[in-house]
Amino acid sequence: MSINKFNSEGYYDPTAFEAMTMIEREERALRAFRPIVYICSPFSGDVEGNVAAAQRYSRFAVDKGYIPVAPHLLFPQFLDDSNPTERQLGLFFGNALMSKCAEVWVFGSTISAGMEAEVKRAKWKDYRLRFFDENCEEVIEHA
Repeated sequence: MSINKFNSEGYYDPTAFEAMTMIEREERALRAFRPIVYICSPFSGDVEGNVAAAQRYSRFAVDKGYIPVAPHLLFPQFLDDSNPTERQLGLFFGNALMSKCAEVWVFGSTISAGMEAEVKRAKWKDYRLRFFDENCEEVIEHA
């Protein structure tokens, strides 16, 4: 984007030029660095509804300037969650991805067994945990 020091009428406008230049710098900085966050939310049960919620939570992370990693949106595409061996493999893969994330974001008022394992691991590894309700409002940690 090219910012002109002159307004549309041809007059020198340093205030608008400085403001627009600052906005452009901030936008460039946002594109240059986005921390990766692990999205932890229910999958099993109402799979269709939970997938839609995880997609919404991931979009929320993007809108907040983060790169979301939601393993439960990826791994069920080629691993069978109903097969205990493949489910454990998916959880293992998720743990590997979690280790690359700056934070773990836990969504929803219901903590599933898989989420509980992820939260336990995050606490054990001393990862930064943040909790959100279904409306993406940050809340105090679940009991």
